[in-house]
Amino acid sequence: MSQYLALSAKKDTDPKNLDMPQTKSKMEKLFGFRKEDLTSWHSLVSLLNRPTDPASLGIFRCLFGLLMVIDITQERGLSHLDYKYLDGAPVCRFPLFNVVQPLPMDWMYLVYVVMFFGALGIMLGCFYRLSCLMFISTYWYIFLLDKTAWNNHSYLYGLIGFQLTFMDANRYWSIDGLRRPSIRNAHVPLWNYTLLRTQIFIVYFLAGLKKLDADWVEGYSMSYLAHHWLFDPFKVILPVELVNLLVVHGGGLILDLTAGYLLFFDATRPYAFFFVSYFHCMNSQLFSIGMFSYTMMASSPLFCYTDWPRRFFARFPAFLRAVLPLTSPDPQPSTSCVYNEIQTPRLKLKHKLAAIFTILYITEQLFLPYSHFITQGYNNWTNGLYGYSWDMMVHSRSHQHVKITYKDGKTGEIGYLNPGVFTQSRRWKDHGDMLKQYATCLNHFLPRYNISDPEIYFDIWVSINERFQQRIFDPRVDVVKVDWSPFRPNTWLMPLLVDLSPWRTKFQEIEGSLDNQTEIVFIADFPGLHLENFVSEDLGNTSISVLQGQVNVEIVEEKKNYTLQPGEQMKVSAGAYHKVYTVSEVPSCYMYIYVNTTETALQENFTKLHDLQERVRNGTETEPLPPQLQPLIAADGDEGSEVNATDPIVQLFLKRQRRMKEVKKRREAGALERLERFAVKKYSTMRRGFLMTAIAMRNLVVGLPSLEQLTREVAFANMKEPQTEANQDERVKDEVGHGEL
Repeated sequence: MSQYLALSAKKDTDPKNLDMPQTKSKMEKLFGFRKEDLTSWHSLVSLLNRPTDPASLGIFRCLFGLLMVIDITQERGLSHLDYKYLDGAPVCRFPLFNVVQPLPMDWMYLVYVVMFFGALGIMLGCFYRLSCLMFISTYWYIFLLDKTAWNNHSYLYGLIGFQLTFMDANRYWSIDGLRRPSIRNAHVPLWNYTLLRTQIFIVYFLAGLKKLDADWVEGYSMSYLAHHWLFDPFKVILPVELVNLLVVHGGGLILDLTAGYLLFFDATRPYAFFFVSYFHCMNSQLFSIGMFSYTMMASSPLFCYTDWPRRFFARFPAFLRAVLPLTSPDPQPSTSCVYNEIQTPRLKLKHKLAAIFTILYITEQLFLPYSHFITQGYNNWTNGLYGYSWDMMVHSRSHQHVKITYKDGKTGEIGYLNPGVFTQSRRWKDHGDMLKQYATCLNHFLPRYNISDPEIYFDIWVSINERFQQRIFDPRVDVVKVDWSPFRPNTWLMPLLVDLSPWRTKFQEIEGSLDNQTEIVFIADFPGLHLENFVSEDLGNTSISVLQGQVNVEIVEEKKNYTLQPGEQMKVSAGAYHKVYTVSEVPSCYMYIYVNTTETALQENFTKLHDLQERVRNGTETEPLPPQLQPLIAADGDEGSEVNATDPIVQLFLKRQRRMKEVKKRREAGALERLERFAVKKYSTMRRGFLMTAIAMRNLVVGLPSLEQLTREVAFANMKEPQTEANQDERVKDEVGHGEL
């Protein structure tokens, strides 16, 4: 317990506090409390309720509320709520508890309105306790409603909102302080800071402990990040491989393990502020994580002396102080605190309850990330549901093949479903509990399509942290009928073939030996199972090469079988099905090697057209262009030349050229243009959210209007958003191939 008190007590008050002794011991100078404060329950309660300056807590409350106001319109989904909760749509959902279901769409908007005004009230410190209850009740309802949207930072927001509900964070720079002078600028108990500082410490430190996983230490978890432009400065002095190993993975591990400690000590705090801020600014560009980076940066000043806002705002001109936080140095007494002016202060029940709550909460937060031995039903290749264990970015996945097979329980008819049908999420592919919910939902919807008592089978191939593609669930199990319990392991989960992990080094050697046009996929399968695969006509020169074990390749149309041993390979025809059976007693490992001949031919044509266009522009092309190539002469591939192009290859080339020019223009834009684009995008998102909310509130109050009026209102709310740079990149990649950008 002393470790967490140290995170708070050291910076609890200004040195001018009267209750602090004039001569401090070495321990008190370092940690902020004396050894005697931990020798009895009475002294511990007194310490946790020690009067503390409310200034830093008040500023954090305001910043957190502001960030949640913004978050509600974005990551919480207010701007696209109608797409997610459209009434009557057949949608499979994944709540934590099946009894938690969404309300009708207009009422869901009301839930978001309550959450929004709760966050706004927290920011302003207006009817603070009620605002906290409004925020956390609706926030946790939305959170529990959809496991597929869980992540660690969304969980953190709910925890902070829960903590603030019990704290006196409205004692500084709040509307409540203006309404009630008795609480304005009043002391807050030390445990308010203890909880928040410990929570942030846990986020950093446990994230670091989780990164001690071998995959992270060896550089396999997030290797793709090293190619991002943010790491270009490091590539000046280091090769990409070392940037990945030392900067991305090594730097992330060291920062998470040390950030909490560095923020605590006065001597290291300035350096911690720099590295932590740099880290979160990079994350805001690398990942779509909403307000998380800014929330963590807003939490960093909690580790400073609690009166820092008074000293900071005291430097502003006097005419601004009417709207700025208070700078007067002396907070007024509060009944929430225990004052040591008398020899043995009298402890009230609320002081003891506050101490018990603090100890229990910290204990629970330390236990929960390691509680997966209890909730075994949620364990898959990784432990538990993602989002509450602080294992951030430790695992990356790629899905090569997903097949959903249904069988009519009465007729025996077999058919296939598009992966993700009836759902807007993709995370169900990696979690047994969600797979069970999805299968149950499909079993409910398919009878509407004349499929009686359907059995549902899933064949899902996943690679985690650059391992072989392998099955994660047994494809022979009818998931509808299989039992599932949150406290028992999933019986249909296939084991991760960790013994094959050393092959990843060999993968890199094999991939390095191939040219840019050749693709490769590494497969591992279990004895007694087979992979049914179709080779697209676009993929020429496709071959199977065995690395380990023994396989039997069946060419379905030819009705022929070929047995392959390690080191042997064979070509498979394009435009046809084949099956690969694992016939050895150990798992088989093999690889597909192929060339996308259609894409290669398209690239060759693009190169020829580009060379021709350059020769025309510099005057070295002497031959007249045929009519189908005349649009190449148009300036810079504008939209008009696309329309005039009759040859589909030329039209695609000009379209690609125009889009790449747009991407380049966006990347080279100045700071003001980028800021304007960012502001317009955020405005569009918030505008749609607020307008759709207004429509829903009107519907609840006066009823639905005519369909024509509703259509016009929604169309007005759907003002077209500016095309984002990321989307532009993806559209170009779709046209020109994976390696173009």
